[in-house]
Amino acid sequence: MQFQTPLLRGTLIQRYKRFLADIRLDSGEAITATCPNTGSMIGLTTPGLPVWVSTSDSPTRKYKHTWEMLEVDLGKGPGLVGINTNHPNVLVSEAIMAKRVAALKGYNSLRREVKYGANSRIDILLEGPDKPPAYVEVKNVHMMRAAGVAEFPDSVTARGLKHLVELGQMVRDGHRAVMVFLIQRNDATRLTFARDIDPSYAAGLAEALEIGVEAIALKCSLSQEGIRVEKSVPLKL
Repeated sequence: MQFQTPLLRGTLIQRYKRFLADIRLDSGEAITATCPNTGSMIGLTTPGLPVWVSTSDSPTRKYKHTWEMLEVDLGKGPGLVGINTNHPNVLVSEAIMAKRVAALKGYNSLRREVKYGANSRIDILLEGPDKPPAYVEVKNVHMMRAAGVAEFPDSVTARGLKHLVELGQMVRDGHRAVMVFLIQRNDATRLTFARDIDPSYAAGLAEALEIGVEAIALKCSLSQEGIRVEKSVPLKL
């Protein structure tokens, strides 16, 4: 995924009201940008962090800038972190179609936002000859409290737990169900789950895996030009 316009660098002043961030661009201009992330963003909202924003010329937008990524340093050099949760479904879809996700090869049809379960929509539905349909749910990961170890979730996610239950039902119905945890960080080497933040989600995932739901973690490479799914990394409950 390439950014449509060059990103602008700045310094974070504050994130507030969940969806807004005040930023001072390197040019000196002070702006308010949309923050497309509903999570707590633990460790990613410290005033003074370097950030990058995209720009839109849409006349219908109240704020023309969108906060896309930031730079953090956990002791092993600076790393880029993508915080825009609108990107993961696109990134994973691109990687699947390019046959760069080994666990999800062999399907000739990819559809997004298909209705399923109890009034839900699956992020990606894969279909192919001689294969059961694969229901793929994508979650964005950006939290890291120890160098190299990405964690999910960064806040209690009742919606995420609901998705696990519905994926389990898809397995019971004879389909394939896959949880994809997309890590938008350059510095991640593995993924684990934040039981201290949401023990119910960790327990729900363990139960889903026992039923037959699959889980994979994919790491991204990030730059000011774009974001790309790079490779899978180990995942541990």
